[in-house]
Amino acid sequence: MKLLPCSAAKTTSPVTQNTVEDEMEMATVRHRPEALELLEAQSKFTKKELQILYRGFKNECPSGVVNEETFKEIYSQFFPQGDSTTYAHFLFNAFDTDHNGSVSFEDFVMGLSILLRGTVQEKLNWAFNLYDINKDGYITKEEMLDIMKAIYDMMGKCTYPVLKEDAPRQHVETFFQKMDKNKDGVVTIDEFIESCQKVSIQC
Repeated sequence: MKLLPCSAAKTTSPVTQNTVEDEMEMATVRHRPEALELLEAQSKFTKKELQILYRGFKNECPSGVVNEETFKEIYSQFFPQGDSTTYAHFLFNAFDTDHNGSVSFEDFVMGLSILLRGTVQEKLNWAFNLYDINKDGYITKEEMLDIMKAIYDMMGKCTYPVLKEDAPRQHVETFFQKMDKNKDGVVTIDEFIESCQKVSIQC
């Protein structure tokens, strides 16, 4: 489902810039109201917020979708001190809910809606999906370790205090001791949510 045209159609009539912008806005309302209304109903954003989000999205991604390489390039700008490539790969897969190798505006909006305005349950479900790299419904130590290493790489070597090389593995062992209730070597969605909610309550 495409929301908006990636480029405005050329006009031959001599009009001012403001009129052109007004016409583009009208074209948006005229051609895509169902898509915007559907996203408004499915997400926790207003129609105006969706229009603003789309302008920013279209500015970065004129084609209307983001491939993984572009996503990595954009994400790396926020973490210049480290290597965010691997974490951006995992994050991209979490946003790419239909696993077609690209993130559409709809994918982006739905993920952002959960992260910014979702319930605790929705946010934890999203986080579980991020850690569950192969999407089999379980988090293994290897999957959590891959995510942890990616986070440490992204933060770079300038952290204080300086982290030991085995810090990611130690964190994973600590997490699993708390989360893996039945000690079967994997963490289920129920175990994950229960453990995270307990930590939240304690904090």
